[in-house]
Amino acid sequence: MSKKVYKLARRFKNKYFGTIAFRIRAHSNIVEEHINSDEKLLYVFCGQKGGSNREIFSSCVVALTSQRIIIGTKRVLWGYFLTTITPELFNDLKVHSGILFGRVLIDTAKEKVAISNLGKGSLREVETAISTYINKYKNKKLQNIEESKTK
Repeated sequence: MSKKVYKLARRFKNKYFGTIAFRIRAHSNIVEEHINSDEKLLYVFCGQKGGSNREIFSSCVVALTSQRIIIGTKRVLWGYFLTTITPELFNDLKVHSGILFGRVLIDTAKEKVAISNLGKGSLREVETAISTYINKYKNKKLQNIEESKTK
């Protein structure tokens, strides 16, 4: 990927400068490590993993790839956290907008993942990217089912 995740995360942060995210390069490196060679990077954004706007020390980078959603957080001293969400586990997406910041809540079959402290102006772009991603996957899956029925 040659640091493409970092470049896209940095572009998002610069475009929506109200977004609170620290150590983007370190988080991007974690995501970059876990992207498989057959995956295509579609969209990247950054924020705080957690539902509260007061949690400002849990930055993460979120990447939408052709196969899954990857959320990476590099710990301060050693290790990291990685969450992957496959499209078939995706249930719902909620967007919350406050006075200054917004939050995106990704509801999956097993858990709810919140990305908070997003710049208020970024909410529409993030929602569109995730919704488009999921709709393409679901439409492709329905098309495959239809093709298998006609055979």
